[in-house]
Amino acid sequence: MSEVSTKSPDPMDIALGAAVRIRRRTIGMSQEALADQCGVSFQQIQKYENGTNRISFSRLVQISRALRCRVTDLMDVFDGADMETAEDLNLLNRMRTPGALELLTGYEKLAPEVRSSILQLVRTLTAQQDTAVATSQKQPVAA
Repeated sequence: MSEVSTKSPDPMDIALGAAVRIRRRTIGMSQEALADQCGVSFQQIQKYENGTNRISFSRLVQISRALRCRVTDLMDVFDGADMETAEDLNLLNRMRTPGALELLTGYEKLAPEVRSSILQLVRTLTAQQDTAVATSQKQPVAA
């Protein structure tokens, strides 16, 4: 009987998967369309994008062709890999948050004063949420 691995995905696999997801979303391609072009299921594409499954080089070539880019475009996240910081990988992980890329794309199109207002709104909302979470954690549990 085989053992189920509890090992978490390697940060480099997560970073490559994030690069694939960002490129796919940037060109407006669905996971299903990418999967069809690569001859795999959309669930497999999800696993690649989450870093759960490693992408073989031959599959990476297929993916890059489907995404109309070079393999090196997807691997730019590894430039200076020996100098790669946790912050860089954290940013790629944040970009995987549903809606993050769309929000950033829209944000870039806004006038500076509108950006400032939106940023202030987000700061206010997150401060309120942080306060609410802190308050709920301090309340005693009823016996």
